[in-house]
Amino acid sequence: MGSTSLAISLDAMGGDNAPDMVVRGADIARQRFPNVHFLMFGDEARLKPMLDALPELAKVSTIRHTDSIVSMDDKPSQALRAGRQSSMRLAIDAVHAGEAGACVSAGNTGALMAMAKFVLKTMPGIDRPAIASFFPTMRSESVMLDLGANVQCDANNLVQFAVMGNVFARLVLGVQQPSMGILNVGAEELKGHDAVKVAAAILRDVPLPGKFVGFVEGDDIAKGTVDVVVTDGFTGNIALKTIEGTVKLYGHWLKQTFSASLWSKIAYLFARPALNGLRAQVDPRRYNGAILMGLNGICVKSHGGTDSYGFANAIGVAVNMVQNDAMERMRQDIAQLMAIPGAEAVAAAL
Repeated sequence: MGSTSLAISLDAMGGDNAPDMVVRGADIARQRFPNVHFLMFGDEARLKPMLDALPELAKVSTIRHTDSIVSMDDKPSQALRAGRQSSMRLAIDAVHAGEAGACVSAGNTGALMAMAKFVLKTMPGIDRPAIASFFPTMRSESVMLDLGANVQCDANNLVQFAVMGNVFARLVLGVQQPSMGILNVGAEELKGHDAVKVAAAILRDVPLPGKFVGFVEGDDIAKGTVDVVVTDGFTGNIALKTIEGTVKLYGHWLKQTFSASLWSKIAYLFARPALNGLRAQVDPRRYNGAILMGLNGICVKSHGGTDSYGFANAIGVAVNMVQNDAMERMRQDIAQLMAIPGAEAVAAAL
């Protein structure tokens, strides 16, 4: 960034462990990105003592007081009507007003998507925004969307997700010819409901950069069979939480195994360096920070139960998106994709 200051707005009251997790996460991010300034929206009576204890963070932070909070139990429609002065809404408003380059929240996912869509609007050619994030695989890294924003999707929505996922893979993962697949109950063309069948038929005829391979199954996610996994938000969220739960399960088993006896404890001493490397590689906090794709502004969703390290990584995603001018590049790429020969099928589907 050079000497240019970049403002990031934070929903300081969103998340299971807010505001402590948010403030400490911002302090970690401050050390990584010294040119970032934080606009913290939340209860000043709670935030100011925390910032006073972190003077270096206080120098690059501005508190915007509000005592209105969107709870995890609020319905999106309720939050949209009653949460106009909430910490979440004001953080999004700061992006719309140009005061911040991006906003980050660990709060209610449905409310965040509803508010962000209402305030920031969607890009041309995109009907529904989607939550996208990347994760490690046996091959490299892959992106999956939607991860929970749209529980029910039709074929048109899945086509849009594929277009956005394609752009994400090229901009964020650096894969210039990404492979794409629709998550299904089988790889055979006859399997699945009508929405995935129709979406697959459309994508087979659209010359997006890379290759559409057809349907992929659940085990293909971890294999890294494709760079972009397309699915509805209901299935995508369950798949994501299942992956996270499986990682915790294996961690639990490893801990039990190496503490079972004196010899296993001795074996752990020799295996510890390798296990620490494995733990770092699969740590979900490392990949925390999902992007609300398809909006006219950058909005990053942090896992609600994350800690300060995970929240700092979500801030890092937002900073990197702004620094790489990802939104403008995404607008250009989507416009180009919709204009290429054969893309009429996508436009008609939208």
